[in-house]
Amino acid sequence: MKFRHFDARAGLVQRPWTAQERRVVWRGVMSRLAIAVEPLLGTIVFAFLTWGIIWRAQHTEQSIIVIAPVFAIGAIGFTLYAIALMVAPLRAFLQTFKPIYIVDGYVRYRGPDDFSEIDSTGYVAVLFEDESVACEWEAFGQKPLPNRTIPSLAEFSRYGGIHKIDGRSTGVLPLGGTALNVGLAPRRARIDPSTGSG
Repeated sequence: MKFRHFDARAGLVQRPWTAQERRVVWRGVMSRLAIAVEPLLGTIVFAFLTWGIIWRAQHTEQSIIVIAPVFAIGAIGFTLYAIALMVAPLRAFLQTFKPIYIVDGYVRYRGPDDFSEIDSTGYVAVLFEDESVACEWEAFGQKPLPNRTIPSLAEFSRYGGIHKIDGRSTGVLPLGGTALNVGLAPRRARIDPSTGSG
């Protein structure tokens, strides 16, 4: 989901993130850091090779310094890749220090419009009681969203979208999980051809 509009009315009910909710986002940061270890190691290796080539070129008669920029570019590339991997999860974690808003109004789904991105499936919005938009996000998925408005008590954050509708989680924050969220994807059961079931 992509944030699109927010109406910061005075008196908008809000609450802080709970420790459990913040821990879910922190697990996401740690799992992304586990992935970013590889480019960080690449940065260290290529930086060491660059330094070694420059040091060797200064202490010998050989002119191998011409290949040092290749390794320096590699080190810079790995560094930029590691930073790119960590930007979104760190930004998400910083958002946990901002409030979660609560609106007793409506949740509206609507299809894409002329201003939607090409792969957009429409918009999801939390509406105030007077049906004006509290916050709206552009949605991306497999099928276009139906045009529908339902009365609800919604909890949302600007960055994360709708967390709960009528007290039920939307799945934005999966409260169950493993240390690095490894193995959370559902496993497909093997289908027995004779019975057609798993």
